[in-house]
Amino acid sequence: MNTSNKASKDIRAMQNGDKNRRTLIQIVVAVVLIALVAAIALFIVNRNSTSGEATPAASSSPGQQLTPTSLTDTGAIRFGNPDATTVISVVEDFQCPACKNFESISGSTLQQVADAGNVAVDYRPISILDRFSNGTMYSTRAASASICVAENDRDSWMDWHNAMFAEQPAENGTGLTDDKLVEIATSAGADSPATASCITDGSYTDWVTSQTQSVIGEGINGTPSVRVNGTDVSNPTPENILAAAAAAGN
Repeated sequence: MNTSNKASKDIRAMQNGDKNRRTLIQIVVAVVLIALVAAIALFIVNRNSTSGEATPAASSSPGQQLTPTSLTDTGAIRFGNPDATTVISVVEDFQCPACKNFESISGSTLQQVADAGNVAVDYRPISILDRFSNGTMYSTRAASASICVAENDRDSWMDWHNAMFAEQPAENGTGLTDDKLVEIATSAGADSPATASCITDGSYTDWVTSQTQSVIGEGINGTPSVRVNGTDVSNPTPENILAAAAAAGN
């Protein structure tokens, strides 16, 4: 009888031990799962903070998000004949060194053909290089500032545009501050209070995000991108741009 009782106790002890081990295993699994979920969430946050996709500039007190009213149906800032049948479209990112080089070579040609009056030149600023400004979303902020100038100080836009490339920050830095963007605008003649507040408020960051995705949806994945009536100019030198415009009828 004593032997039987002892065996029963041993069995119960073993069962209790198994139950405790199962409980311990369940606790360990739960802790691992929680840690895994936290790690995944941290990875997503870090990835998004440096993504090249357009992301609104971070702001502790963002201003009212606006939709521009002075642009073309494709979101372009147009110069030259608004009714021209030949349209040169230029997609740029203000953080893009190749865009700076393009403007130094071909920018004056674009201004000349726009001033001639039989061709329209469309500038479409986008933001695909935010990842090169250490989380400050410089590409997005600069593109938003371009719309601020276009909406409030249109006559000064080209001077501002050229000054922005002259002041282009190095990649993998922190980009230019909003105050510096206002300073560049003021120096270029875009000195209205509306422009300054628009830049510091990031008023068009959401619009820039949407515009960037629209441009990418058109098959444009790099900057600078130059098209004449929708046809790519693969090597947009002044000669090639003029030849493409002539072939289009001008």
